[in-house]
Amino acid sequence: MKISDSKVLVTGGSLGIGKATARMLVEQGARVVITGRGEERLKAAAAEIGAIPLVFDISDLEQIPAKATECLELLGGSIDVLVNNAGIGDFPILGEITAEHFDKVFRTNVYGLALLTQEMVKPMKAQQSGTIINIGSTASLKGFARGSVYSASKFAVRSMTQCWQGELRRDNIRVCLVNPSEVTTAFNSGDRKEREAVSNKLDGDDIAHSILAVISMEDKGFIPELTVWATNPF
Repeated sequence: MKISDSKVLVTGGSLGIGKATARMLVEQGARVVITGRGEERLKAAAAEIGAIPLVFDISDLEQIPAKATECLELLGGSIDVLVNNAGIGDFPILGEITAEHFDKVFRTNVYGLALLTQEMVKPMKAQQSGTIINIGSTASLKGFARGSVYSASKFAVRSMTQCWQGELRRDNIRVCLVNPSEVTTAFNSGDRKEREAVSNKLDGDDIAHSILAVISMEDKGFIPELTVWATNPF
């Protein structure tokens, strides 16, 4: 699809992959709404990259329909691309896992993502076009020590992506899972500050470039899943 003049929502857009993706989309002429929980940081990021801020905690499931309506109003009543980037992690070892660990992570990574997509797919179906990008992880493909909660959430996102592909292709809506490997962003950093870039490791721009490549493919085709690894991060 043509990115210029498209209307896009990027969740978790104040930092990392989300911010980099929103910036590149704006640079190519898209109208972009970004969401985030921290109002000050979100508004600063939006001003920096030329996006529209929408303060929104996707784990607050009850507010999703109202926030979806607000987002569509900010975009002018329609949407072309949804980038489901907002996500959190928690990494307890087996023996220390509680129901609260699962509830916390799944409310953002799975429940919120699914319920927001459910709202945003309505105008996409009405216009018979759209692209949905779910940000997974290499943890969507293989578990790891201390990954029981986080990896399970990303396996769920991978499964939902495949289900939505089956449901939405006849509506000309493309659904893609993008799986980053380790990326030097603020994800899982205690102070929510971006980590310093490392020359041989992936950063937000690398994943954003991959996302834009998926979006900009002609609408007659789509990439169901894309995994991005650093060539030599060792």
